[in-house]
Amino acid sequence: MPGLMDLLSQTLGGDTTSQISRKVGADPAATSTAIAAAIPMLLAGLTRNASQPGGANALHDALTRDHDGSLLDNLSGLLGNPQSGQGAGILGHVLGDRQEHAENAISGVSGLDKRQVTALLITLAPVVLAALGRMQRQRNLDAGGLASTLGQEHEQHAQAAPDLMAMASKLFGGGGGNASPMDDVLRTVGGLFGKS
Repeated sequence: MPGLMDLLSQTLGGDTTSQISRKVGADPAATSTAIAAAIPMLLAGLTRNASQPGGANALHDALTRDHDGSLLDNLSGLLGNPQSGQGAGILGHVLGDRQEHAENAISGVSGLDKRQVTALLITLAPVVLAALGRMQRQRNLDAGGLASTLGQEHEQHAQAAPDLMAMASKLFGGGGGNASPMDDVLRTVGGLFGKS
């Protein structure tokens, strides 16, 4: 049974990425880079939320109620009208006060401007939740199983793309005192893409 990243890879294949790039007004290669950076951010945010008290139950209920995976069968509707997926509201829940930091990091990685990154995230957020909802339904996961599976997906992606996942983890890790995680995140971005 496919995992979350498998579902997302299948869903966000070449033609879908091309459609998203046209929608946000960006080069397909840059859009693909932005998506590769954005998915770990969203996954890290979901994993963090599910680990909070009551977070897994709230996420489980939201997926059952609003994100059962059917969106993946009609992506053209979402791509034609990204606002229909309620992506802005989802981002508020998933990224919270880290949204602007995430957008800046994705912009630094991909070269997309802030407006393009925001449009991209608004499109991606409901797709990620739909994939998670489909996985929850296929595996018949309860809230505890959902939280555990998210943690496993996070770990697997950290092994597959350690630099990107490290960037996302730093974003949500915070750091002590008044330190912003952005310095570390942008150093990671520079290390990732400064070598090309």
